[in-house]
Amino acid sequence: MLPVTQSLEAMRQFVTIAVNAFLELVRQPVYLLLLTCSAGFIVFLSAVPYFGFGDDPKLVKDMALAVTLLSGLLGAVLCAASSLAEEIRLGTALTVLSKPVSRTTFLLAKYAGLAGTLTLLTFTNAVAALLASRMAFDAYGNADLPSLGLYFGAVILAYFVGGFLNFFLGRPFAPNAVAGLVALTTLAFIYVVYFTRLEKAFGDVAAVDWRLIPAMVLILFALWVLAAIALACSTRLDMIPTLAVCSAIFLVGIMSDYFFGRPAARGVGWAQLVYAVTPNWQLFWMADALENKKVIPWEYVLRAAGYLVAYIGAALSAALLLFEERELS
Repeated sequence: MLPVTQSLEAMRQFVTIAVNAFLELVRQPVYLLLLTCSAGFIVFLSAVPYFGFGDDPKLVKDMALAVTLLSGLLGAVLCAASSLAEEIRLGTALTVLSKPVSRTTFLLAKYAGLAGTLTLLTFTNAVAALLASRMAFDAYGNADLPSLGLYFGAVILAYFVGGFLNFFLGRPFAPNAVAGLVALTTLAFIYVVYFTRLEKAFGDVAAVDWRLIPAMVLILFALWVLAAIALACSTRLDMIPTLAVCSAIFLVGIMSDYFFGRPAARGVGWAQLVYAVTPNWQLFWMADALENKKVIPWEYVLRAAGYLVAYIGAALSAALLLFEERELS
């Protein structure tokens, strides 16, 4: 019974630390700001004429995916630094680890909380991207101003609810505004999609491009990998160096097919090693696969999940190694 009791206790500690890490990150004003700006900017992109020779909807979808990825990169670094590096600097981590909590449980729970915040961020951006795919128009159409007003009205209402609860009930503003923002923008999306009708040019009817869902899932996979890398950096570095390292890894990974993939295919030893170690973000960026009404198969998403598990395992193993040798006092 002793091993079972120890396992249950370790699981309880893991869940407690993960939930606290998630709630702590959601309480950060910068998270609310990032959530609002990224989702709002995605919807705003669909109300701008681009004169793209009929490719305006495709431009909107590509930019929506790009905003989701870049905002997730910034969110991963900010949340990792706030969740781990700041706690190490302030001594909070030492206080927790002075209790019967292993460093492995502590670090993995921190990653779970960080992954949860990125999942919430990606979900909100995905709702905005799906709405933007319906609102997008070309040279023969006009901006869907009612849907634009409804979405931003939901955003304003979420802030009002957060302020009301803070002023009259003394509840914290940021987490209530985040909850209101996620819930109300989702309800606004459901109302626009299922209870309104938008006529487009030549008798077409505006519709949501549901093909964005697997593309958003792949971007979420990329953000989970970035979160593991950012957490590993945060065991030794502060926020700005972590942002620099993660940005460099992101840029190198974007170009890894060109710089390392070709020499690796020719059998060059060093290129094969670097190509295997460097995360290949092109595996998660499938915007081009949405051209000409193509669909991203879910079988590919499952294969990408295998790459995700392998790389997260490697990144968290490095993070555990760095954290085990870190002096916290």
